Amino acid sequence: MELATIIEGMLFYKGEPMTISSLANFSKRPKNEVEDALATLEKRLEGTALTLVWSDTAVTLGTRAELSDALLELRRDELKRELSKATLETLAIIIYKRGATRGEVDYIRGVNSSFIVRNLLVRGLIERKVHESDSRKFVYMPTIDLLTYMGVARIDEMPEMEKFGAELTRVAAAEESSE
Repeated sequence: MELATIIEGMLFYKGEPMTISSLANFSKRPKNEVEDALATLEKRLEGTALTLVWSDTAVTLGTRAELSDALLELRRDELKRELSKATLETLAIIIYKRGATRGEVDYIRGVNSSFIVRNLLVRGLIERKVHESDSRKFVYMPTIDLLTYMGVARIDEMPEMEKFGAELTRVAAAEESSE
């Protein structure tokens, strides 16, 4: 399979920026080949709804600016809808773990949660922070708006916080020991 296609799949799957180094590492290819593949992918995406979005150190898939009006309407509709069961599960994991990486959420739920995490970020119910011990990871935390919406002043006031938090910590520890 062509490297540009593999990288496109990686970026789609991750749903967040990836460095060229991490793309090279995961594809088991040299950085210069990854850079060439990204140039190929960028050309291939011309005329489509998608584009590569670059920061100083990373790249991600994004939508073209020309789609902003159409996507704004879609976003408004999305924000009006009630939260799905899957979204509530994801939110509970983030709340009761007092912050979770997307990998932890995926492991606990057993499915890819990229879209749900993005939806929660867009709604302002969670925020993304750099992981304290690994700057390559992000931790998703509940926002003050979420706590306000739920009617609690502190996260400790969540129902059965200690019980569920301990269980989620146990599950996360089981994941780490199995790796």
